[in-house]
Amino acid sequence: MGINQYRIPQNSKIDLTDIPTQDRNSPPKRVIRDEMVPQLRPQLRDWQEKLYAENKQSLLIVLQAMDAGGKDGLIKHVMASVNPQGVHVASFKQPSLEELDRDYLWRINRALPRRGEIGIFNRSHYEDVIITRVHNLIPNENFPAKLVDKDIWKKRFRQICDYERYLCENGYQVVKIFLHISKEEQRQRLLDRLNEPDKLWKFSSSDIKEREHWEEYQKVLSEMISATSTEHAPWYVLPADKKWWGRFRTMQILIHHLEMMDPKYPKPSEEFMKNLDYWRKLLDG
Repeated sequence: MGINQYRIPQNSKIDLTDIPTQDRNSPPKRVIRDEMVPQLRPQLRDWQEKLYAENKQSLLIVLQAMDAGGKDGLIKHVMASVNPQGVHVASFKQPSLEELDRDYLWRINRALPRRGEIGIFNRSHYEDVIITRVHNLIPNENFPAKLVDKDIWKKRFRQICDYERYLCENGYQVVKIFLHISKEEQRQRLLDRLNEPDKLWKFSSSDIKEREHWEEYQKVLSEMISATSTEHAPWYVLPADKKWWGRFRTMQILIHHLEMMDPKYPKPSEEFMKNLDYWRKLLDG
């Protein structure tokens, strides 16, 4: 089955607890690694080169996941196929004091990729309807109290959809990917960080504290994805307990959307074509 099985239709209501974190029908890792991925790499590279050369459109990839969900590794492995000159990666951590003095989309807008680039958001504006909601962080923001009401999250969902529509109407293709892992898989990955010296730097005690809110996160994420997956900016929920499977499917998704964008090499001007023979003669000596 193709990638459409992971795409969340607009106006649908999902519950992440009903969605598997493993694809039981996936081919063996060896087949994916040695046969299928090598076929995708040149396709992704060729489409990215056309996108960069055309310099008119941009592909924005929004990555979200629970802690230890595999976002960093996915970026490293998937984007190894392309020219880094045409890739822009932005990671969004806890907002700075300057960012808290602005609206929540301000820092997002500043990090958008240029035309011709593939942009990757490692976490994103969706943090402002996920962790901000789970931990009730709005009171910590410089936000008017009179605007905080029972509909604030619905309003933010609408604002985000409007913003993403605006981007699409201005040359951005927005693709959103949620790497879906189980609580048990997260536990094992956090243990691996503690048990492997070269992964200790990745561990934070806050990861354990956040696990206490697992069920609440699943509920908030389910509502967020349901409310913000649209035709112009769809969500894909990928089973990601097997890291290599999520990476493979992400490559397929990127190629699919680049094909839809259909960037083309720019056509030389008539004046350029008239000078071809002259330039050849100069180089031929």
